[in-house]
Amino acid sequence: MTRYCDYDPFARIYNLHWGSFATEVHPILEHLVLRHLPRGSAVLDLCCGTGQLAARLAADGHAVTGVDGSESMIGVARSNAPAAEFLVQDAREPLPSRDFRAVVSTYDSLNHLMTLQDLTRVFGNVRKVLAEGGRFVFDLNMAAGYEIRWRGTFAHVEDDHVYVVRSSTDTARRTGHMRVTIFEQRSVGWERADLDLSQRWYAEHDVVAALRAVGFTDVHSLSADEPIAEGCPVFPGRMFFVGRA
Repeated sequence: MTRYCDYDPFARIYNLHWGSFATEVHPILEHLVLRHLPRGSAVLDLCCGTGQLAARLAADGHAVTGVDGSESMIGVARSNAPAAEFLVQDAREPLPSRDFRAVVSTYDSLNHLMTLQDLTRVFGNVRKVLAEGGRFVFDLNMAAGYEIRWRGTFAHVEDDHVYVVRSSTDTARRTGHMRVTIFEQRSVGWERADLDLSQRWYAEHDVVAALRAVGFTDVHSLSADEPIAEGCPVFPGRMFFVGRA
């Protein structure tokens, strides 16, 4: 199986401009799972990106492991969260063997799994490493999220880097596509990199059924179109799912 490393050219830019979502979502994770954990609990941040959430979880006093398929993203994560342990690994492969009290995956990371079979495989991997009673919490972009966010073009310009994002949505195939062009200033001139990112959205009932099929109980879903709890941010077109081992 090919390791998911599409974000490798994007790691520095992602860290500067996109990684903050992980900390923005922290109040929702706190409400859904973190407040139930004793200090020092083992927590797995699956598809951890550049490690901002791992850093926050470690600051909360948890023993954090981060897993991501992108070696470049993990390199940045190790700098952002030196107290956490990180592994370069595809989520579709068996996860590190440990009784985690919680597994979290944020910022529609699991939408990058382009088949329900792969999504279910990852759910099964998570179930195997959760301690009895442990919780799995993740978010997904739903159809409305792609209608809202995955359309058109935007750009960001800094003195030493520029990136341009062109997004489109294929409703018939339930997929979103994003082409990112990056220019970064080097010691001599500028360097260009291009990457193509794809995601797929799933029906809520299919996600719930897949979680139950691999052994999760107390499965429920919560729309972030409205605050999930007092003090929680709103993320239109995004849904959070929770399952118990």
